[in-house]
Amino acid sequence: MKRIVTLQDISCVGRCSITVALPVISAMGVECGILPTAVLSNHTMFKHFTCKDLSDQIEPISDVWETEGISFDGIYTGYLASAEQCGQVCRFFERFSGNGNLTLVDPAMADNGRLYQAFGEDFPAAMAEVCKKADVILPNITEASLLTGMPYRTEYDEAYIRELLERLLELGCGTAALTGVSYEPDKLGVAYLDRNGKEFSYFTKKCTQSYHGTGDLYASTVLGGLMRGLELGDALALAADFVVACIEATAGSKEPRWYGVEFESQIPLLCRMLEERLGEKE
Repeated sequence: MKRIVTLQDISCVGRCSITVALPVISAMGVECGILPTAVLSNHTMFKHFTCKDLSDQIEPISDVWETEGISFDGIYTGYLASAEQCGQVCRFFERFSGNGNLTLVDPAMADNGRLYQAFGEDFPAAMAEVCKKADVILPNITEASLLTGMPYRTEYDEAYIRELLERLLELGCGTAALTGVSYEPDKLGVAYLDRNGKEFSYFTKKCTQSYHGTGDLYASTVLGGLMRGLELGDALALAADFVVACIEATAGSKEPRWYGVEFESQIPLLCRMLEERLGEKE
């Protein structure tokens, strides 16, 4: 069984970050180790929350793992709370990446044209250093614009997306996969470009609802698919289909949208979808 480690925060209540990554990746048949960067009572969409920064624990935990000879087939990063943590993650990559393992970075720092309020203007440059060391990065269009210095647009064409992807590759990553791409009003999807010039895009229905934590759900599913042997395009498509299924399953819920999607009820569907795609590869 493959083993990965994810470096991001734990929200003890609310569907995001490690609270999503751990069950989803485990259900896909991959061991999911965790290195929490912070512990929150609940995610930040609640009116009140507590947060304990764990930056001082990243290095000691890494030291023990290195002493014990623990290795990982994949490293997956999500929300990082500070430029300091970005530097710590870069050092973690230097210590634990290599030997054919995969590094996937979700540069979770912005949406809808704006940087998250918790970050200063220097944060995108720190995140760019993390992306530089990644095999695959999964930014949305806002994050891509901040990482590359390109203007953020809500109306764009394929040439704009292609230039964004090319500029993302200039950061140093192996493959740039851009999420939230839409060329038609009722379609939403992902496009990627790698260093060999390979292109891929996949679109599914655009849901009218939006929920907190779907980016974490998407990235976790992509990583799980890759660890199970799917090609990147297949993993991206699987994740897109699964997120849509989760959104549709949540649409009738009385819980507020900011709480997150009810992915738990859809895990059996995810397992079936994964096995179907693996069967197609044989």
